[in-house]
Amino acid sequence: MNDRSTVSYGPGPDQVADLAVPAGATGPVPLAVLLHGGFWRAQYDRQYLAKAVDSLLGDNIAVANVEYRRTGAGGGWPTTFTDVAQALGVLPALFERAHPGRVDLDRMVYVGHSAGGQLGLWAALRHRLPPGAPGWSVQPAKVAGVVALAAVADMAESHRLNLGDGAVAHFLGGGPHDVPDRYAAADPVGLGALDVPVFLVHGELDEMVPVSVSRRYQQAAGGTLIEVPGASHVDVVRPGSAAWPAVQAAVRQILDKA
Repeated sequence: MNDRSTVSYGPGPDQVADLAVPAGATGPVPLAVLLHGGFWRAQYDRQYLAKAVDSLLGDNIAVANVEYRRTGAGGGWPTTFTDVAQALGVLPALFERAHPGRVDLDRMVYVGHSAGGQLGLWAALRHRLPPGAPGWSVQPAKVAGVVALAAVADMAESHRLNLGDGAVAHFLGGGPHDVPDRYAAADPVGLGALDVPVFLVHGELDEMVPVSVSRRYQQAAGGTLIEVPGASHVDVVRPGSAAWPAVQAAVRQILDKA
């Protein structure tokens, strides 16, 4: 059985993360930090990633499945961003306290799905934010790379497409012309290329976030785009799907080079 615990990184009920370490692993194992999607809305939480967690554990990778405040329950701008930044900042200490010596924190990858893909890309770029912006850090946690799954990686374009029935405007408090400073501090596509490897895995038949969004991000900021024929929005986080091996390979490629 794998070793699991749920820890708090803040005082609120949504400021928690589920930590899991493969049982029987010899020596410290690498870490995947999962950031769930759901268009940043409160009715969607981290629990739908449970099978993805189990699969990563089976690949001898420790997992942190991070929860955060979402729109409709105290989240949105700026609290979702400050929650994610706070969680990532204290995860090393939380892992060491709960599972001492079990995790190699120098080999960490962010894996984000849908809205969580936006958060994962953003988290790796926090040193590029304007000083004082929510989540800004001159030296954020060291990360070996990002795997963005069906990510809302271009927020302005996603707003234009009205994805999630206005989800981006609900999250940031308006469109790009209404709150341009917020888009400048939140939209991964405008923050430039990452200094670490980025894999964008997207189903060609994604019905929630079209693959064109990942294509636009790649054109603007780079990264490796893997388009999976016949795959839907949820296939990229569903072990056993045609898309899941591509996710596993991307995670492993980043961690093997860390």
